Amino acid sequence: MEEKKNTALIPMAYQMMAKPTGSDCNLNCSYCFYLEKSKFYGHNNRMKLELLEQYVKTYIISQQAPVINFVWQGGEPCLMGLDFYRKLISFQQKYAAGRKVENALQTNATLLDDEWCAFLRKNNFLVGVSIDGPEELHDANRKNISGAGSFKRVMRGINYLKKHSVEFNTLTTLNSTNSEHGLLIYHFLKSIGSKYLQFNSVVERIANSDHSLMLPNDDIEGTISKESVRQGQFSKCMISIFNEWVRNDVGSVFVQLFDAVLSNWVGQVPGVCIWSETCGSALAMEHNGDVYSCDHYVFPDYRLGNILEEPILSMVFSQSQKKFGADKLNALPGKCIRCTYRFACHGECPKNRFLFTDEGEPGLNYLCSDFLTFFTHAEPYMDFMAERLRLQQPPAMVMDFARMIRK
Repeated sequence: MEEKKNTALIPMAYQMMAKPTGSDCNLNCSYCFYLEKSKFYGHNNRMKLELLEQYVKTYIISQQAPVINFVWQGGEPCLMGLDFYRKLISFQQKYAAGRKVENALQTNATLLDDEWCAFLRKNNFLVGVSIDGPEELHDANRKNISGAGSFKRVMRGINYLKKHSVEFNTLTTLNSTNSEHGLLIYHFLKSIGSKYLQFNSVVERIANSDHSLMLPNDDIEGTISKESVRQGQFSKCMISIFNEWVRNDVGSVFVQLFDAVLSNWVGQVPGVCIWSETCGSALAMEHNGDVYSCDHYVFPDYRLGNILEEPILSMVFSQSQKKFGADKLNALPGKCIRCTYRFACHGECPKNRFLFTDEGEPGLNYLCSDFLTFFTHAEPYMDFMAERLRLQQPPAMVMDFARMIRK
């Protein structure tokens, strides 16, 4: 019997990832998927203050959630300069009408100094720092425009954050270079004071014709980029990190992947689009107000409109965006639908679903075998933590269980 298709509406609590400098950045990371967006918008892009005010006003009005979260990314959003963010705060205070507003800034941290960090602390910004591990692993791909490694400047920025007690977390891209050193990276991130760790896999296909990035449904020949994590590397890396975490750090260090999987294990919404059953509630906005379905889908076919021309919610709830979100479930191949771990994986990110199953169906995730390996390994520990939560006991009790198993 054919499975019923999911046509649920996108949740009202949506998120917009604003990119005030577009793809402009002071680094030239070899795996960055966003640098090539300059072919759509050129260079030297900066959000105008008139658009910033309009965005703040309409975004606040459109949100139903009790806390309104603004997210600033790039490119490198610090290229806007502090005065831009001072105006941001003044606009938020003007239009908040007593509602709570929070800001998150994803940065490479190379431009941070005392003045920046005093501002971030005063205004309670949550800062995400992009760092790929110790110096040798980080500098392999994260170089500046002249080709020099950026590690020392990133660490300088982190030290400023710590000096001013700015809350920060870390985002680490797992690529073909550093994914062989998962445990080394994990210990390093803990050593610099990160307690909230996000690991994103580099998975990109490059068109053989013009070397541009490809989407899953592109009907042209392409090659996996040399920076992409290789099949087998992801699971090996995350299992090594998981084994250390589950024995020693549950409750004190938070790894986004592990938290999201546990949420799925107990039937809760994971809070991360790639591990959710459907997507579509995490959109992206370019410096000029153009809105796209997702920051990985900033391509002409996925442009929903512009905030200067139509209401934000009309784009969030447009038929094309609802279809985009529902297709995450509806386009799953039969192999995924029948998979034991479908509830935990949901096919991960649609942009990575460019393989064919053994039966010839399209839509299989490039890292499918890695996810299967990881979930199989994590299952007894996830079962244990899920049971603790059911009994209203702390999941951290899993550490004694894990040490006993691993003796």
